Amino acid sequence: MLLSEKLVAGSSDRKQEDKPKGEVDRLRRALVLGAGALAAGWQDANAATSTGSGIGTSGVDGVDRSCRVSAERLDRLVATAYPLFNKPAILPAFDAKTHGARFDVDLHRIVTLTVSPETGENLKVSGLLALPVGAKTEVPLVSWQHGTILSFDQVPSNLTLLADPARELTDAVDSLETLFNVHRFAAQGYAVVAADYVGKGPFRDGHGEAYAVKGTTVRTCLDILAAGQAAMRKLGFSASKLFLHGWSQGAINTQWLHQALRMQSRPIAGTAVASPFNDLNQAWRFWAGVQTFPLPHGVASYPEQPNWISLCMMVALGSYELQYGLKGLMKSAIRPEYQDLAVKFWTDYKIDFDQSKPFPTGADLLVPGFFDHFTATQNSAFLRHFAANRATYWAYDSPIRFEYGLADEAIHPGMVFPALVAGGGLVTGVPVAGGSHRGTFISGLYGDTSTLSKYENIVKWFNSLH
Repeated sequence: MLLSEKLVAGSSDRKQEDKPKGEVDRLRRALVLGAGALAAGWQDANAATSTGSGIGTSGVDGVDRSCRVSAERLDRLVATAYPLFNKPAILPAFDAKTHGARFDVDLHRIVTLTVSPETGENLKVSGLLALPVGAKTEVPLVSWQHGTILSFDQVPSNLTLLADPARELTDAVDSLETLFNVHRFAAQGYAVVAADYVGKGPFRDGHGEAYAVKGTTVRTCLDILAAGQAAMRKLGFSASKLFLHGWSQGAINTQWLHQALRMQSRPIAGTAVASPFNDLNQAWRFWAGVQTFPLPHGVASYPEQPNWISLCMMVALGSYELQYGLKGLMKSAIRPEYQDLAVKFWTDYKIDFDQSKPFPTGADLLVPGFFDHFTATQNSAFLRHFAANRATYWAYDSPIRFEYGLADEAIHPGMVFPALVAGGGLVTGVPVAGGSHRGTFISGLYGDTSTLSKYENIVKWFNSLH
């Protein structure tokens, strides 16, 4: 089966007019999260101060673009986007009467500088600040860490482009997972801050990303969080309590951020991570087909790994070669027949591979013996860095929830259990029956005790902690 056929398998029920234009856009988001494109109508931008481009600005230092989105508009978008994540369906259809937005939301793009601990570079980075309109000035704050995006621009701050009343959000180019967090938190009275990450967003300036690179990721999230809180104060808000939330790649980023904040003695009211990979070496062994796990209790079968896993592995290798100075890592780690493909993808993220040639799975991407014996100096260094960056063995002194799907195609429950065992009495594991990678995430925000194994969703849980 050709790569393009594999990527769109299972999504043929989409309407033709809902597909994004162009092969690259059509496939890119499917690679990341297994869904197709979404065309969502945004009719009433309610922008703040408008410029000729339809983009507003708050006039606050560190904020370069702002707009307002109504509660009704948020509900309409979520109603359309929700089925893309609730697939296969394990939740009832979205109901605004149950989960509807309570507040209009102001969206601000925040901009600051960060320093990469790995390279010493000073880098300009962006992120999103979302604030509930008309809420009291002291509000709880959620730091949201988004999941993997195999593109440069599907970032949280992209939501500020909704200042244009004609703009539509699509699953191919926008951060719908951030939209859900805005809807469930900012539109319920929380502030939300979200980093775009290094190598992503409007200020990347050709710089590669730092996928699963601990130092740069943590520093970026800390600096965006500080910039968001500074902007909040200038806009007349203050944070009462701090909460953390992350999914997939954002889940390990959230664990790193939690640990860094606590090492600074900064209080955290509660943390929730969905589909987390905690031990990077273990994750890679699983994705490469070297490590297997028994079926979860009560589960008769488990889904195959998605075809986009190998692309995530390419991005991780490119990131570690760049950030840790492991020159030649991609060529030493990847089989020769896939090296050109991998280097090109790391450079441009374009899904324009030669369809007549085989596309690598996670199981056949790496050189033979990668996990069995010495293969190259760069490969050994890469695995050492991976081991140093694992988040598994940490004693948590504030509440944290690990949500894991029992049908998650990318993260097996067995990858989560060590963190539950080692984390201490404030750690809770929340299994999601039938939860795919996306389904686990959306269940955490919109599910209930019937979906979340007797636990309330994250919003209700956070509400109980402030």
